[in-house]
Amino acid sequence: MRVVVTGASGNVGTALRRVLAEAGDPVVGIARRIPVGSPGWVSCDVGAPAAEVVLGRAFEGADAVVHLAWAVQPTPGEPAMRRTNITGTAHVLRAAERAGVPHVVVLSSVAAYTPAPAPVDESWPCGGVPGSAYSAQKAELERLVAGRPGVAVLRPCAIVQPDAAGELGRWVLSPVAPVRVLGRRWLPVPLWRGLRAQVVHAEDVARAIRVVLARHALGAFNVAADPPLGARELAPLFGGFLVPVPLALLRAAAWSTWRLGLQPVHPGWLRLADQVSVVDSSRMRALGWAPEHPPREALAEFVVAVAQGRGTWGPLAPRDVGRWHGLRFGRPVQQSQGDVR
Repeated sequence: MRVVVTGASGNVGTALRRVLAEAGDPVVGIARRIPVGSPGWVSCDVGAPAAEVVLGRAFEGADAVVHLAWAVQPTPGEPAMRRTNITGTAHVLRAAERAGVPHVVVLSSVAAYTPAPAPVDESWPCGGVPGSAYSAQKAELERLVAGRPGVAVLRPCAIVQPDAAGELGRWVLSPVAPVRVLGRRWLPVPLWRGLRAQVVHAEDVARAIRVVLARHALGAFNVAADPPLGARELAPLFGGFLVPVPLALLRAAAWSTWRLGLQPVHPGWLRLADQVSVVDSSRMRALGWAPEHPPREALAEFVVAVAQGRGTWGPLAPRDVGRWHGLRFGRPVQQSQGDVR
């Protein structure tokens, strides 16, 4: 099975390449930044005007395309999120259709769901969480793929792995934060009491994609490891003890510090974390998939990797040297995560 993967240099993409290589499947990786001198890669900015031509050539003869390319927390100097996420997805879908690719697997997110009071299955509406650009664009992605033949959509929860510690750490930690204090028993962790989070290891998401490819499965599939983790379970993984803080106060502090460029977490992320739906992954499990990494252990391993400054090449690489240069002195270090449509 010849598979072409967009966003192959990212968190899920690197894990998927490992899983497909173990299965003996030929893989072509597509990314803006590719490893120098490595075969099996195509350099392409999926949101660029000429992307469809490049993608069409790469998709010729493919048994499947896995679309993972997504701008989650881009800096102001990178392409706009909508250009990559929505325009880029449209380019991928059109190029795959023109190349006659029989199976397209698209990575969405549980963030696409309308907030729900109880765990939801794949039939729950994908209206997104108001106030979150990530959620709004994942919901729009769902509308782009709805009704298309030969398409499967995976909706994973928060995805972690040690190899992505460098990138994910930059998305949530201030450039001046001493990462080595993460996990120390004396470190207070301010969280709101109602927080609940599902976490899944990137390799488990990659194996879910491999199962969908092997079975040529179609439709939507939730991908999450149980049980969800509350504030009391999360705090000891990131530090020593929980300090309960009202969400409204945390959002106010996030807005001012994000606007001043002191840290990258826009309050839209806190809104999403508070309202994101917990999901039921029974449909994915019915295909024979089950997560191998318990969520608590996966997150603990990831936090240790962040504290140790670990990561791989390209966008996942750590940048411990010159962290202070990430400051923009009164300007946000990341693009806005408000509900930008």
